[in-house]
Amino acid sequence: MNEKASVWLRQAEGEYKWAKDAFDSGNWALVCYLSQQISEKALKALAFSQEVQQVRSHSTFEIARSLRINGELAEAARILDQYYMTTRYPDALPGGAPCDMFVRSQADEALRLASLFVQKVQAELEDAK
Repeated sequence: MNEKASVWLRQAEGEYKWAKDAFDSGNWALVCYLSQQISEKALKALAFSQEVQQVRSHSTFEIARSLRINGELAEAARILDQYYMTTRYPDALPGGAPCDMFVRSQADEALRLASLFVQKVQAELEDAK
């Protein structure tokens, strides 16, 4: 694995730990946001391991599609992309601030989906060694 891929994967793994801490403290919006970020960074690690020079998108779905990832991970990417903006901006959702709008079940699902991305990329990069 090249160094750039390794750095991006380590960051995804580190943010996964942060997300678990946020889950334990009940910060559901932050967990959802971090889960999207974890997935994005894991996919970028995979892209960089394939000698892609630059990834300009923040959309996990777009990155997954460009890497020809389908199935469960493509569906997970669609779900997680919904958390990129809505978890951070008070005017992104009707009815309130994100910190008041997200619930435990969303955070639980988001964390589970982020874990899928990390595990897949870890496995792919391990297989490439």
